[in-house]
Amino acid sequence: MNKILSATPHALALAREVLNIEAAAVQALSARLDDNFLHALDVILHCEGRVIVSGMGKSGHIARKIAATLSSTGTPAYFVHPGEASHGDLGMITSSDVIIALSYSGESQELMTIVPVIKRQGAKLISMTGNPVSSLARAADVHLNAAVDKEACPMGLAPTASTTAALALGDALAVALLDAKGFGAEDFARSHPGGSLGRRLLTRVSDIMRTGERRPMVSLDATLGDAILEISKKGVGMTAIVDAGQHVLGIYTDGDLRRTLAKKLDFNATPVRDVMSANPRSIGPDSLAVEAVQMMEQFNISQMLVVDEQNKLVGALNMHDLLHAKVI
Repeated sequence: MNKILSATPHALALAREVLNIEAAAVQALSARLDDNFLHALDVILHCEGRVIVSGMGKSGHIARKIAATLSSTGTPAYFVHPGEASHGDLGMITSSDVIIALSYSGESQELMTIVPVIKRQGAKLISMTGNPVSSLARAADVHLNAAVDKEACPMGLAPTASTTAALALGDALAVALLDAKGFGAEDFARSHPGGSLGRRLLTRVSDIMRTGERRPMVSLDATLGDAILEISKKGVGMTAIVDAGQHVLGIYTDGDLRRTLAKKLDFNATPVRDVMSANPRSIGPDSLAVEAVQMMEQFNISQMLVVDEQNKLVGALNMHDLLHAKVI
């Protein structure tokens, strides 16, 4: 029969010990950072090609993540498997590139096989190891010491604290490069167009506003009944009141309608100009959609007119449009 396994309090204590060991390993990196880190930054900042990150086994997994983080924060990078590199993928590396090689022992056979070729090509080599006197460290133009006191694995065998330290050191490189390059939130959004931040920082009012015949508007001479029909027809919860040149003079909303009902006015005889709100809140088409959200929240409104520099009606939007575009 299969042995029935169950968690014990010892497992919880062990898990906490793992986290403490890995946290200590990362903390130790902070005190160890020196001019070699600055040298590595300079090498990457002056790179005219791409940054190539490589490593075997667990170090390879960390290398892939470092390459992805660099790429998404303004430093174009990609991962090359060292085993594949010695079978043709070295052709992806040029003299203009910078290679970041990860190996905790610093003696990875697959990496050491391609290092001489990389050096002959003239590419710069940054090594990240746990052994400053290893073959890889000595061959590198810059060495980053990612040594840890011990692995979190009770047997001291599985790469745990060492891979966490290497990952954190890679993040430190990426963020320091981000800052040096002045890479901002809008730059980040451009490389993440499918994410929520991308939508918030890249979507403009003109991308989602209702235009053409979908714009709700009536003339200044329209009756209250005309305005109500336009609100119902266009489904935005409002209508603009415009002059002959479609310049905005006022707005009438479904909220205004509820207040008007209490006055028992004749919808067919009352001019909309008598009940409209003049000088309504509006926004430009080139504004970010998130700015429209902020204005709606600030002034407790759920719809907004979009006007150009001459105050001419070019579009309209409401909170549902912003929700549909996933800006909020």
